[in-house]
Amino acid sequence: MVFVRSAMSLSRGRSRLVVTGVLTGLLLSLSGPTAQSASAPVVPPRGSAYMGIGVLAHDGRASGPDATPAPARANQIEGVDVSSHQGNVTWATLWGDGAKWAYTKATEGTSYTNPSFTQQYTGSYKAGMVRGAYHFATPDTAGGAAQADYFLAHGGGWSKDGKTLPGVLDIEWNPYGGSCYGKSKSAMVSWIRDFVNRYKSRTGRDAVIYTATSWWTECTGNYSGFGKTNPLWIARYASTAGTLPAGWPYHTMWQYTSSGKTVGDHDRFNGTLDRLQALVNG
Repeated sequence: MVFVRSAMSLSRGRSRLVVTGVLTGLLLSLSGPTAQSASAPVVPPRGSAYMGIGVLAHDGRASGPDATPAPARANQIEGVDVSSHQGNVTWATLWGDGAKWAYTKATEGTSYTNPSFTQQYTGSYKAGMVRGAYHFATPDTAGGAAQADYFLAHGGGWSKDGKTLPGVLDIEWNPYGGSCYGKSKSAMVSWIRDFVNRYKSRTGRDAVIYTATSWWTECTGNYSGFGKTNPLWIARYASTAGTLPAGWPYHTMWQYTSSGKTVGDHDRFNGTLDRLQALVNG
C-alpha cells in the first residue's frame, strides 16, 4: 500500500514537473522574439478604418478647460458619424438627443463595403435626419478616380431629394502603415484632386473633405487649393475647431469628440438648420 502511494506520488510529481517544464518553456519563449513582436503596433485588418481613427493617436484629446466644447449654439447643429463598428444604431435615441444629421461609412479603397450600411443609412433617414455617406481613402491601393467610382457604386451617390448630403472623402492617417500612404505631398494632392473631380463630374456636387490640420500639413504640405470648392469637415477633440488647413476660411463641420452619446463620434454643423438644408439641396 505504501508502495502504491509512493508510486502515485512519484507519478504526480512527474506530472507537475512536466507541467512546470511546459510553463517554463512558454515563459522563455514569451521573453524572446515573440514578446518583442507582441509589443509592436497592431495593424488592423483592411476595411476596419473609420472616421477619426488616427486623431487620438496623433493629435490626442485636449485636457482641462480646453477639453469640452461649450454647449451647441443655435447656429451649430448636432450630428454623428458611424461605421460598421457601431452596428445597428438606435437612431430614435440620437434624434431625441438632438442629432439632426448623420454620415455613414459606405466604402474603403476599392474592395470594402460597410455591412451595416443599409441599417445605418436608411435608419437615420427614417428617424428624420438628413444623411450622407463617406469613403475612407486608401491612396496606396488605387487611384482617386477609381475610388470615387467605387464609392458611387456602393452608396456614395447624391440625389436632390431634400434628405441626402453630398459624399465625404475621409482622408487622414493611414492605420495600415506610414501616415501619408507612401506618397509625396504633390502626389497626395493629385490623388485628392482626382477623387473630388470624379465625384463632381458624376454627381454635380463638390465632395466634402474630412481631415485634420496636422495630417493635411504633413501629407499635402498644407495645400490651399481645395478651400474654394470643397466644404471642410475638421477633426479636433477639443473645445474649439482650432487652426484650419490652408485655403479654408471656415469649417462646415467639426468632429469634436469620439466619446459622445450612443455612438461615440459626434459632430457639429457650423450653421443654422436652413444652412444645413442648403448643403443638402446643393
